Amino acid sequence: MNDLVDFHIHSNRSCDGDFSPRELVLFAKDKGFRAISIADHDTVAAYPDVLEDGKKAGVEIIPGIEVTTLYDEREFHLLLPFIDWRSESLGAIIRRMTESRLVEAQERVAKLREGGIELTWEEVWEKSRACPPLGVKIAQILLDKPESGRDPALDKYLEGESRAYGPYMFYQDYFREGKPAYVPKRHIPLLDVLAVAPRTGGVPVLSHPGASFQMTTMEDLEDLKRHGLAGVEVYTFYHTPEQIASYRRMADELGLVPTAGSDFHGKIKPHVAFGALTDGRYWMVEELRKRRPQ
Repeated sequence: MNDLVDFHIHSNRSCDGDFSPRELVLFAKDKGFRAISIADHDTVAAYPDVLEDGKKAGVEIIPGIEVTTLYDEREFHLLLPFIDWRSESLGAIIRRMTESRLVEAQERVAKLREGGIELTWEEVWEKSRACPPLGVKIAQILLDKPESGRDPALDKYLEGESRAYGPYMFYQDYFREGKPAYVPKRHIPLLDVLAVAPRTGGVPVLSHPGASFQMTTMEDLEDLKRHGLAGVEVYTFYHTPEQIASYRRMADELGLVPTAGSDFHGKIKPHVAFGALTDGRYWMVEELRKRRPQ
């Protein structure tokens, strides 16, 4: 049996994913993955239906979610594989996140309009499938509009090779701190999520610690471990080879389970192909399972 595992995949139940949970299961089967976790942004809408899809395809589905949090004034993403998607504690986190992300998205769109960019909240809400959209999704919706091609201010995001990465370029130019449509984060504190994680059945794993918006240090990991962190995503397209080696050393020193996650979304991340990350192995699943709350 193939031993491949990916703990970090997004479906179209996320506000910025392209493929249905069932399609992702079939991709996993085709690529020879033994197990995957569909860890959508702040939602468990893929469950429980995808569990049955996994059984039919012979692919183990590890119920998961990716929670957007705040720690030390930085945005941190936390995976919770093995969650009970029916957990009321988890539901409370999701409701809190949904409300804050909705307000944040509406304010971003309002600031774009104040700056002369033609985009309405109604357009964004419809195109995001009634899921409060993150900044990159708002950018994608804007750039996909036929009318945007007539706005000279948007040319740099729509021309030639830049087009595939246009949403990310737009995010950097408009939504980062100090930019025209910046809105302060309202994310739930990471330590709050770690405190309730045992009641959700999930095993806390820090996503892409070396991402530019996180830049997780050894001291961060030590503190988060004291609050219940069990694993760290070492193998990811966010990391350079040097970062992979560094975070693997940190994980080993702290007794954290090193995991692998592609963070696959679809066209919004054209550089991440399904199945391209092959560092995940099933022993990671077994080690995390040992750390599930009793």
